[in-house]
Amino acid sequence: MSRVQLALRVGDLADSIDFYAKLFGVEPAKLRPRYANFAVAEPALKLVLLEGEPGQATVLDHLGVEVESTDQVNEASERLTGEGLETLTEDNTTCCYAVQDKVWVHGPGGEPWEVYTVKAASPTFAKSEGCCA
Repeated sequence: MSRVQLALRVGDLADSIDFYAKLFGVEPAKLRPRYANFAVAEPALKLVLLEGEPGQATVLDHLGVEVESTDQVNEASERLTGEGLETLTEDNTTCCYAVQDKVWVHGPGGEPWEVYTVKAASPTFAKSEGCCA
């Protein structure tokens, strides 16, 4: 299993949760303070909503590919580095209420992409405020 992740920073988390539940026909898989995520089966999507400033327009926070294992993260890191892309690897990092292994890369427009696997749940959002991009 692998699926694309779309992380959005939203101005009204409650309204956004309501909208995306209706759009995709599923309730959030995880709800935490200032955070929600949807595990959408069809299309295969992990939609992450991060609370932004009240009233702000929705903006892209980051993109990702969720994979099943650390081995797949390592394979992606090696492949991306081999393609000449600058990568940043994070092992056992706490982000979005989960312990993850991940590798970051940026697209030509500066858009942050992560390839990551979730290893365990976490009671905290992040080790640092910059965990999501």
